[in-house]
Amino acid sequence: MKEKKPVAGWREWISLPDLGIDRIKVKLDTGARTSALHAFRIEKFHRDGQNFVRFNVHPLQRHRHPEISCEALIVDERIITSSNGQKDRRYVIATRLRVGEMEWPIEVTLTNRDELGFRMLLGRQALRRHLIVDSGSSFKLGRAKRKTRKKRGGTDQ
Repeated sequence: MKEKKPVAGWREWISLPDLGIDRIKVKLDTGARTSALHAFRIEKFHRDGQNFVRFNVHPLQRHRHPEISCEALIVDERIITSSNGQKDRRYVIATRLRVGEMEWPIEVTLTNRDELGFRMLLGRQALRRHLIVDSGSSFKLGRAKRKTRKKRGGTDQ
């Protein structure tokens, strides 16, 4: 008997623990094949004979803070065609996605999504075998919790 997949809304809060991103609101887009993460100051570099990318993320829409600095191994470079038909060469990284109690590896392209409604788009490849999307619902899997930060002196904010 097949395991029943959880039902997600068309938008959800997730985290990307490998990148240090505790909360980011994503649009689950079954029309998009590949996932895309808002990134800027994207810079390729080499370490130990491998290609890496360094980039920054503003995980909260319409906010410049927090600004998170990330590094990841480049797993591919692809030409991606956006919904408006524009072709763009992007770096592809692999990272873990966490939503609710579930976690699995995904591939994500890096692109500047500043002018778009969501900081991240979760495409079919990332959704496949993990979630069913209910296009009439939002935040069915709960909201990612903000981490408490310690102030100097050891008290919680």
